[in-house]
Amino acid sequence: MLSLLFMTKKKKRTLEETVLLIQEGDRNLLDETIDAYKPFIAKAVSSVCKRYIYETDDEFSIGLIAFNEAIEKYSPERGSSLLSFSEVIIKRRVIDYIRKQTKNQHISIDLTNATNEEESAGTSIVNELSLDDYNKKNDEQLRKDEILHFQSLLTTFDLSFSDLLENSPKHADARKNAIIVAKILVEDTELKEFLFEKKRMPIKQLEKMVNVSRKTIERNRKYIIAIALILSSDYVYMKDYLKGVLDT
Repeated sequence: MLSLLFMTKKKKRTLEETVLLIQEGDRNLLDETIDAYKPFIAKAVSSVCKRYIYETDDEFSIGLIAFNEAIEKYSPERGSSLLSFSEVIIKRRVIDYIRKQTKNQHISIDLTNATNEEESAGTSIVNELSLDDYNKKNDEQLRKDEILHFQSLLTTFDLSFSDLLENSPKHADARKNAIIVAKILVEDTELKEFLFEKKRMPIKQLEKMVNVSRKTIERNRKYIIAIALILSSDYVYMKDYLKGVLDT
C-alpha cells in the first residue's frame, strides 16, 4: 500500500521528445506518430483545399509525406513547436501540388452551353483568372500564418511588433547592417544556442565577430534578435523579404 502511495507518476513524453527519438532511428515510433496525427494532417490539408479531406485523397497523401518531412527536418533550435513547423510544411507542399496539377489545365465551367470559339475562349480566361486568384489567396493566408507564428515566437523573447516598430533602424544602410549582424549570429552555433537558451543576445561575443560597435549593437538589439528569429525559422515569405533587402 505504501508503495502505491509514494509511486511517482511517469512523465508523459512530449511530441518534440518523440521526434528526437524518431530522428535517432525509431521507425515504429514514426509510424505510430504519423497515425496518431492523421486528424491534424487532414485539418491542415483541408484548410488549403477548402473542403473535407478523405484519407483516399491525393492531397492527404501529400500531407502525410509533408508531415514525415517535417519530422525529419525539425530542430528545437527553430524556436517553434513540431506542430507549428509541420503545418507550414504541409500547407506549402499541398499548394505546390495543386499548382502543378493545374498549371496547364483549364477548369471547365460552361454555364451557357456556349458553342462558339469566342465564348469558349472567354470561359478559359475566366478560369485562369480564378486559378490565379486562388493562388494569391493561399499565398496571403500563408503570409498571415507566418506573421501570427512569428508574433507568438516574439513573445517568448519578451518582444512585440510595437517594440520592433519603435526600435527598427531608421536608415536603409543601418537596417542592412543589422540584418548582417543577425545573419552572423545565427550562423554561429554557440551564439545561436545562447540566444535561444538565454532569450537574450550575446553582445560581448558578437561584437568580436562583426564590424559594428557595441553601442550600435545594443541600440539595435531588439531588431537584430527579431531578424535572427526569422533566419532561424521556416519563414519563407519573410526570408524572401530579407533577401531582397540584402541584395539591394
